[in-house]
Amino acid sequence: MNQRKDAPIGVFDSGVGGLTVAREIMRNLPHERIVYFGDTARVPYGSKSKETVIRYSRQIVRFLQTQNVKAIVVACNTASALALETIREEIDIPIIGVVKPGAKVAALTTRNKKIGLIGTRATVKSCLYKTIIQKEDPQIQVIGQACPLFVPLVEEGWLKDPVTIEIAKRYLDPLLCQDIDTLILGCTHYPLLRSMLKTLVGEQVTLVNPAYETAKELERLLKREHLEHEGEEEEEFPYRFFVSDEEAADRWFKCRLFFITLDEKSGAEKKTASFVLVQAADLRDAVRKLDEGMKDTMADYQIGAVTETAIVDVYPYGSTA
Repeated sequence: MNQRKDAPIGVFDSGVGGLTVAREIMRNLPHERIVYFGDTARVPYGSKSKETVIRYSRQIVRFLQTQNVKAIVVACNTASALALETIREEIDIPIIGVVKPGAKVAALTTRNKKIGLIGTRATVKSCLYKTIIQKEDPQIQVIGQACPLFVPLVEEGWLKDPVTIEIAKRYLDPLLCQDIDTLILGCTHYPLLRSMLKTLVGEQVTLVNPAYETAKELERLLKREHLEHEGEEEEEFPYRFFVSDEEAADRWFKCRLFFITLDEKSGAEKKTASFVLVQAADLRDAVRKLDEGMKDTMADYQIGAVTETAIVDVYPYGSTA
């Protein structure tokens, strides 16, 4: 069997929401293996800057590449809107997001050409859904509503809590007042609220879940690239799931070390300064990791200073020959 065809599909999201996409991939592509990464330490992405979302996405994509994935699904609307095109230019394996598949089916679904979009602030602000939909039909009106509280409520498991229902009413009322007939669940966390949302919007509004459409788009991509899994045998563990640490190490610290040695002739103590770059969550985490890394070296040392740098990312240097 072609080894690349047998490789898994990488799927990532800011938290548990992307599991709605992974579930649709499992249903529609039952023979494919999946490596899922949920960035639960840094959820939500919707309140973060474009530069930060790109940085987080790069880090996760590099991890997925270490798992030898054959394709990547960005199962996060915010990362799809802000980081997908940048990441696509940097890697040599196929990658898709969730925005385009969902936008296209919404354009085909609406009858009165009024589509509501609920999502994170970043997704709504990006206007990517609107751009794609109006390429399909310029007459369609897309009305966006940011719902920043939905993601933390889903992460807490408050799917049908009275607080969640009341918040949802406040978010949805402005959309319903504009007579929408289609509502895009523009965040992969939101399908977990589907039954509650459907009750609030009523039968006259069709909910569009981009997760299913993304799975179908992935299926077409794998066939087009001749990457579909050919075997029908069932593996014991076809799915692997990873999450980020509680304290995400996404900052770089410059650590000044003094290595202490004795002068062979005089016996006097001698200190030699050196600098080490450490990736950590905060100052305390940097010191802890530095001590952890030095404990087996047998070196006598002192930490002189630890300061945060402006470094965004570090790439390994190596020969390309």
